[in-house]
Amino acid sequence: MQTREEIEKLEEQILAPYAMKSRDSAGRQHPESQHETRTCYQRDRDRVVHCEAFRKLEYKTQVFVIFEGDYYRTRLTHTLEVAQIARTIGRNLRLNEDLVEAVALAHDLGHPPFGHAGEEALNLIMRQANLPGFNHNKRSFDIVTKYEKRYPNFDGLNLTREVLVGILKHQTPFDTPGADNKFIAEGPTLEAQVVDIADSLAYLNHDIDDGLTSGCITEDDLTESSLWQKVLKKLEAPLKGQAPEMRKYQIVKELIDMQVKDLLAATEARLKEGKPVSAKEVKQSRKTWVGFSPKMEEERDALQELLNKKLYHHFRVERMTSKAKRIIEAIFGVYQKEPGQLPTDVYQRNKKYSKEEIHELICNFIASMTDRHALDEYKKLFHPYEKV
Repeated sequence: MQTREEIEKLEEQILAPYAMKSRDSAGRQHPESQHETRTCYQRDRDRVVHCEAFRKLEYKTQVFVIFEGDYYRTRLTHTLEVAQIARTIGRNLRLNEDLVEAVALAHDLGHPPFGHAGEEALNLIMRQANLPGFNHNKRSFDIVTKYEKRYPNFDGLNLTREVLVGILKHQTPFDTPGADNKFIAEGPTLEAQVVDIADSLAYLNHDIDDGLTSGCITEDDLTESSLWQKVLKKLEAPLKGQAPEMRKYQIVKELIDMQVKDLLAATEARLKEGKPVSAKEVKQSRKTWVGFSPKMEEERDALQELLNKKLYHHFRVERMTSKAKRIIEAIFGVYQKEPGQLPTDVYQRNKKYSKEEIHELICNFIASMTDRHALDEYKKLFHPYEKV
């Protein structure tokens, strides 16, 4: 049996100087004894996988709402794809894969039902009440620091500081870092930066897959993309005479591979030039080390813009988005007017709440829902005589 100490020694031998070593972790908010056979980041990963919020990701929207079909990505399958891509990148760069995986698996825990549509609806409602807006990174942080109730001596999962910073400061074109005064001056590890880029890489490519499958976009819609054209040219001979489904799988596979190779080469070049000698230096530098080459960045941006126009604004997606927002707004309105309709463990009858506190607890309750739960709640509140 390999002990934790032996695993930590192995990390010192095989990981890059700038990788985050388990034994160098800043630790947890609430002191705990070390495990005999698992490092701190292995335990963080396991705690995330076993928490309630992680299981709920199975029934939360990525782009297509669950009733659109069984094929499309959910927040859970997206999260697993991000973790897989991030681990591949992390291993190649000789980073701490356990830390990479822990941050990747936790990065979307705070998403409300109906994806970004649900987030936009909750954010608008809260801001109209002159309260801090809804930010799913901050909610992910709150889930793992206070909302999950699994341990008798503290709230939350008591994750390591490095994982908490990675969750809170997760950043992509669709993700804005959350705010918490304890971590303002602290930059993310390289492992967390890998998760950021793996997230944007995953959703660009799997949204193409889902978009083609749904019929909301066709291959012709993407021909303006130079990156798309590069892939088609490379696969011209192998794909000749293949069925549309096989073409789609192979094109998306090659798109991911091409981007990952560029990312690894560009990141290695930055690391060789900057020569960071420790994870501490990486965090203090606040510099983005992990990223694509300028040319690939430009090509990805152009392809993303095509998706924005052709897929995310397709009338079917617009309908889903609009419907999702109306459902969130309607449910919130009922609870706000009659908070007694909230479950007793959410709204305690013997306690007095301010208007701000009621807004907060309603927002948190709705954010915890899956798509299915939100739809069922809407039916119960507005169509109580329909079978649900």
